[in-house]
Amino acid sequence: MSFLFGSLWGGGAILVSGSFNEGPGYAGDVGVRDAWEALAADPRAVLIDVRTVAEWNFVGLPDLESIGKRVLLIEWQRFPDMAVNPAFADELGEALADLGVGADAPLYFICRSGARSRSAATVATAGGFTRAFNVAGGFEGALGPDRHRGCVDGWKASGLPWIQS
Repeated sequence: MSFLFGSLWGGGAILVSGSFNEGPGYAGDVGVRDAWEALAADPRAVLIDVRTVAEWNFVGLPDLESIGKRVLLIEWQRFPDMAVNPAFADELGEALADLGVGADAPLYFICRSGARSRSAATVATAGGFTRAFNVAGGFEGALGPDRHRGCVDGWKASGLPWIQS
């Protein structure tokens, strides 16, 4: 499978081939607590939530206010058809440039469970960002025994701060 994305730097396109479920292709997976600690410790570290607008609005968001940061919100797939966002790389590049984030800054990508964020970290790496991490477990984590998310692992289940509208 191949995906073609606009360049993070506006100069051409990025072609990423292969399955987004195989690694490495990015800096690696980190747990939610490790991501939180890194975000708190490094002023350059950025959390990028790649879920959909619907998920942000109805499920909630990580809350970084206590560490003086905000989450970047950039959809990896667009709601409602869930097609890959063809402007993802450009939107990411623009948002990071606006923050003054360099190519060596640690970037932590989070989604519901860690699959879409892995793909986003791969594209960021292909775009020249050398420290793009996937937040394993994501915001809601794996399905629990009752087939509900948010109770086994992930940001919410780990007791990290989050908000809901």
